[in-house]
Amino acid sequence: MAESFLFNIAERVLEKIAHLSVEEARLAFNFESHLRKLKETLSRIKAVLLDAERQQHQNEKLRLSMWKLRDIFYDAEDVIDDFKCEALRKQVVNHPNITFKVRFLASCSLPLSFSLKMGHKIEVINQRLNELAIEWDNFNLGQGTDNRHVFNRETHSFVNSKDVIGRDVDKENIVDLLMKPSEGLDVPVIPIVGIGGLGKTTLAQFVYNDDRVTSLFPLKIWICVSEEFDLSRLLKLIIQSVNKGVKCDDLTLEALQACLRSLLNDKKFLLVLDDVWNENQAKWVELRNLLRSTDGFSPSKIIVTTRSLKVASIMSLIPPYILKGLPLEDCLTLFTKWAFNDGHEKHYPNLIRIGEEIVKRCKGVPLAVRTLGSLLFQKTDESDWIYIRESEIWKLEQNENDILPVLKLSYNHLPSHLQRCLAFLSLYKKDEMYYSDKVIRLWMANGLLEHPKQNQEWGDVGKRYLNELLSRCLIQKEEDLEEDFFLNFTFKIHDLVHDLALDVSQKECKTVNSRTETVDENVRHLLLCDKKLVEVPRVLEEMKNVRTIIILDVSRESKTIHESVINLCVSNFKYLRAVELRYSPLTVLPNSIGTLKHLQDLDLAKCEGIRELPRSFYKLRSLQSLNLRGSGLMQLPDSVQRLIELRHLEITIKGKHLKEIRAGCWTSLQYLKLYYCFELECLPEGMQYLKSLRTLVLIQCNRLVSLPRSLKFLAKLEHIVICRCFQMNLKMELEEEEDKDLQLSLKTFSLDSLYALRDLPRLLLQGSSSTLQQLQIMYCRNLSALPVWVVNLTSLLELKIVYCRNLLALPEGINRLSNLRELTLYKCLQLRERYKRNGGADWHKIAHIRKVVITDDFGDVKMDESTIA
Repeated sequence: MAESFLFNIAERVLEKIAHLSVEEARLAFNFESHLRKLKETLSRIKAVLLDAERQQHQNEKLRLSMWKLRDIFYDAEDVIDDFKCEALRKQVVNHPNITFKVRFLASCSLPLSFSLKMGHKIEVINQRLNELAIEWDNFNLGQGTDNRHVFNRETHSFVNSKDVIGRDVDKENIVDLLMKPSEGLDVPVIPIVGIGGLGKTTLAQFVYNDDRVTSLFPLKIWICVSEEFDLSRLLKLIIQSVNKGVKCDDLTLEALQACLRSLLNDKKFLLVLDDVWNENQAKWVELRNLLRSTDGFSPSKIIVTTRSLKVASIMSLIPPYILKGLPLEDCLTLFTKWAFNDGHEKHYPNLIRIGEEIVKRCKGVPLAVRTLGSLLFQKTDESDWIYIRESEIWKLEQNENDILPVLKLSYNHLPSHLQRCLAFLSLYKKDEMYYSDKVIRLWMANGLLEHPKQNQEWGDVGKRYLNELLSRCLIQKEEDLEEDFFLNFTFKIHDLVHDLALDVSQKECKTVNSRTETVDENVRHLLLCDKKLVEVPRVLEEMKNVRTIIILDVSRESKTIHESVINLCVSNFKYLRAVELRYSPLTVLPNSIGTLKHLQDLDLAKCEGIRELPRSFYKLRSLQSLNLRGSGLMQLPDSVQRLIELRHLEITIKGKHLKEIRAGCWTSLQYLKLYYCFELECLPEGMQYLKSLRTLVLIQCNRLVSLPRSLKFLAKLEHIVICRCFQMNLKMELEEEEDKDLQLSLKTFSLDSLYALRDLPRLLLQGSSSTLQQLQIMYCRNLSALPVWVVNLTSLLELKIVYCRNLLALPEGINRLSNLRELTLYKCLQLRERYKRNGGADWHKIAHIRKVVITDDFGDVKMDESTIA
């Protein structure tokens, strides 16, 4: 069903044509004429694409023709991107910081040859499009516009008991089973069995978070097993769940077993094994016997969720708990919750009647009910509801318990750009944890995001897409990432939604393992994922059109496959946009990597063996995102500063200093993270030239003692996060006359574990008094007072102070912060006594704040104030 992406691909190609600069347009012979023809033909075909998508299931000839059209669209996009690459090459050649030798060699290319070649390519694409357009005239397709859109709603990153409908009895039944004393030495396993989407995981979470269960089991462990029941992998997950500080990646199986015994001995625990598929009894017996060997295991319990009765019978002697579908009444309640804002359903009795008929088709499956409810959210036109009720998709042949048609129905009603982005997520394994910022960068590298509107950046567009998928229940938010001040988050997709994404991404995305025998030559995105994979399968050697390649969970002991992948990229994949080689044992990148002129995202995180970058690195002119976090680099070479398109940079260096940033370099850089730079003593000179920088993150730079005053020149800087920089002292006063009228744009400022901190940077914070919204100070044990000027931060919305044990009071005049709506004081004993509601001497100073949360070491005290003074 990748044909459904055509509308979006056509939109992106036309968008790229519209954004070609005059200089780029002049790079091809007779370009203006060819470009006009390309736009006209593309626009004519795009106008009927939506009708083609609807008719393709009944017309095999049309469907095959759409595959041909997809390849032409991609070829057109590649050619247009060629113009961008050539323009960037010229821009780099003329850059003031490029040496004479490099400039001379680059200028020896033949622009006339390029112009003629590109003119010919566009002419050929026009011919192919014209031939197909004539063919399409015979299909009698109607014109249409994409009116599909998404309304956003708030989502939750956890399972709230108020959000779980119709499962109270099931929860009580499972809790009763957990509280029953164990008999004998048999493994006490409670299997929850039911079809996909029925809510097995939600029920297990509901039980897991119950107060009685928490009291009964001091240690609780949650493991998502999924399709790979590998003993070594499961032991590592269990160990790290019990103690995140244990490093067990390189431990042998015997060492893992010993480690697990030491952690679990004499402990009563609840272990949840979620989404188990393993039907090999021997594998389960291995894990069971290991768990049995721990002292104190008898009173412990295990919950298993699975779709298979065979799995349940292998793992337990206890009869499985068969989870049934929700009753119609509960389904209607759930549907109403997702289809309407609170209480609005009473205004639309006609829609409720139609909704009841729709809900009946969902067969009691909560995932189907939620998905269709969110699909109809804020749609009050009766025709929209009738269209869903009468959809042809209900008539497709399906198994009794198959809810895939419901998910396809929701997918078909997504805007074209979201369809393509959701399908891209199939590139990762089931139950993979997705990181929002990484996903957005991959979407961006592959041209899946629409061009940002005024005052927006590409990342803003990507976040909007993710929020739209969240609102449709197609992805599930896990947690906000505190390391990035909650700017990014992790999420998962339900395995049935993953099945849907796989179904619609045929000939687009492919997972390759040691058993893969065939791959369609026109696949664009590859995942190599198999520990048994020690060399690149030969089937990939014939491919030419790959745009994304990710290596995940392959053998780390062998360099062969990583070297082979890089060589394959250079030799075959000339239009590659994204490469991910995390944890690779590579020690060097080939100099030929500089030929990948379309590469936009290069992820070499945790490649500790890479100590230098090749001299040709500056030729990666299209590179927008570079992740060298955890690398072995001593210094960042000059070639990286020549990457004029670079927007996102994460680096680790072993040296004491970073090279000076020169004027005109990194003018597009928006995100800079320095990570585990243990020897770094100062930020580089020339920080004032990073005019586009929006986010600065510094993590465990142990010798870093201060921030440069040059940050005051970064008018677009919005977020600063500093974590575990133990010697950092941020005192930065307003020294010069010009500092008094400083207008900065900081929105969030987060400090964590700055043990030398005794003051806050007045220069940055008071300079952002009209924009700063969130201030977070955690584990700064030597901070004894907040400066009095903090009360001038009139735009502040949230103030969070965590474990600052020497902090005695909030500044006088805190009540002047009239916009402050949330104050959190966590493990600050002196502050707790002073500002508690009942009897606190200074409670009146914070009484105007809507939400006050005060906790201490001995228990939580929470106060939510609904009254605003």
